[in-house]
Amino acid sequence: MLLDAVRWIVDHPRIFLDALETHLLLSGAALALAIALAAPLGVALTRYPRAAFATINGAGAMRTIPSIAVLAIMLPFLGIGFKPSLVALTILAVPPILINTYVGVRQVDPDIVDSARGMGMTGLQSIFRVELPLAAPVMFAGIRTSAVQVIAGATLAAFIGGGGLGDFITAGIAIMDLPRLLVGAVPIALLAILTEFAFGGLERVMFRRG
Repeated sequence: MLLDAVRWIVDHPRIFLDALETHLLLSGAALALAIALAAPLGVALTRYPRAAFATINGAGAMRTIPSIAVLAIMLPFLGIGFKPSLVALTILAVPPILINTYVGVRQVDPDIVDSARGMGMTGLQSIFRVELPLAAPVMFAGIRTSAVQVIAGATLAAFIGGGGLGDFITAGIAIMDLPRLLVGAVPIALLAILTEFAFGGLERVMFRRG
């Protein structure tokens, strides 16, 4: 069956590469948007404990919602296609980044922050020069988790017309064609594994080797 899937890819390279490109674009855009939204919010919440309690707990609850449910919720508001898939995947990617950013910044030693303030740093300077660099390993762990989740979750975008490698899985199920299903399933699994290893290697280089 796997050889049949490989033959299909060899016979239809353009179709496969287009789907792969859409999958990577959708995943990358969702992760980038999630970082842009969740990181600043996570830092801001460390200054507002009451708001942080509700927001962090809400984000934790969001992690229990199945990916397909989030995609389905987007349908009445945004219809089908790339846009609702992007919004849904961004929502799925936000909680790990938000929670890890909040936790990472909160774990910074207050004495270090006080020392930075004593040296004349403003609040923003303290955040960017002291707190974020110290919180970076924890924040990166959240980004790593979100990246793998988004790669896998983008598979379900096919169910609302978002495209990507998930199209091969839905087509394979619809026509009972196992090789076609594997054309989507195997690359998605490999992408998730490669993403985990790539982020893991980057994390070691950035933080464990200084």
